[in-house]
Amino acid sequence: MSRIGKSPIAIPQGVTVAIDGQKVTVKGPKGQLERTLRPEVTVKQEDGKILVTRSSDERLVRSLHGLSRTLVANMVKGVTEGFTRNLEIVGVGYRAAIEGKNLVMQLGYSHPVTVEPPDGLQIAVTANTKIAVTGIDKQAVGDLAAFIRGKRPPEVYKGKGVKYAGEFIRRKAGKAAAKKK
Repeated sequence: MSRIGKSPIAIPQGVTVAIDGQKVTVKGPKGQLERTLRPEVTVKQEDGKILVTRSSDERLVRSLHGLSRTLVANMVKGVTEGFTRNLEIVGVGYRAAIEGKNLVMQLGYSHPVTVEPPDGLQIAVTANTKIAVTGIDKQAVGDLAAFIRGKRPPEVYKGKGVKYAGEFIRRKAGKAAAKKK
């Protein structure tokens, strides 16, 4: 049995869970999320907890068991606490600002880079070089953060670009180090 899949998900105060066959809907103080799960797993609500069980012990079904439980747990966490992904901008002259709802970044190109957040996600900028993407859907938050990072990924020689907060960039020595031999 999957160690992750068999652990129950506690339902916090103020969160309602509706299960209609394979469709799970979670409502909380921050919003509402819904997801349709695969037919190989079943979801039940008992005693203020959500239980995810699987239909067989096949390899695919075993892998879906833990995945489905984690997806439902992320829905519950999202509608209560929300998710945040932090990014940092490194480089001389590189900066970000908010204009209306849009994120406008100067990343060394001849033009500013504008990113419009989808519905349900917010972008905040602090200190011109720190960006925070927040929302209730963990996947959407991660996708938007990866999209922003993709506009100028960090390069390996000077480390300039947009990186995740806490991300370690492996640096290369460059050609000056090769000549010293």
